[in-house]
Amino acid sequence: MTIQPGDKLPNVEFTVTTAEGPQKMLTDVLFSGRKVVLFGLPGAFTPTCSMNHLPGFLLAHDDIKAQGVDTIACTAVNDIHVMKAWSKDTGSEGKIMMLADGNAEFAKAAGLDLDLAVAGMGLRSRRYSMIVENGVVKTLNIETERGVNVSGAETIMQQLKG
Repeated sequence: MTIQPGDKLPNVEFTVTTAEGPQKMLTDVLFSGRKVVLFGLPGAFTPTCSMNHLPGFLLAHDDIKAQGVDTIACTAVNDIHVMKAWSKDTGSEGKIMMLADGNAEFAKAAGLDLDLAVAGMGLRSRRYSMIVENGVVKTLNIETERGVNVSGAETIMQQLKG
């Protein structure tokens, strides 16, 4: 079952990059007491994710943060080393927190997993964005068509401004 607005995020582990290196962090720790914009995508370094999805959030970073958002975070079914390299490559280090969901634990628990085996990509995350307050989903934008149509930074900005 897919997570819905009003639901609490499932408490699973992500891997994040810290000054001490890769660390496991529970969803409850990452989202507790904070307002977070989270966007998920099929994979780091993939064309739509790299050229259309992530850049919008990077460009809108200051405007999103000005709306009272504590953290902008991105998750994909990639390992932390790929996520770290993608963060560096895109210039999003220090602006967008990369949450590695290497085994798709979060994607599966939230009902946001997607089988892309037909494209040779295996189990991935659906493309989506959400606003999360204190671990509870306030808005959820899931793509039903190819591309970035409803899950981009523009939609999030409209939702933040209410």
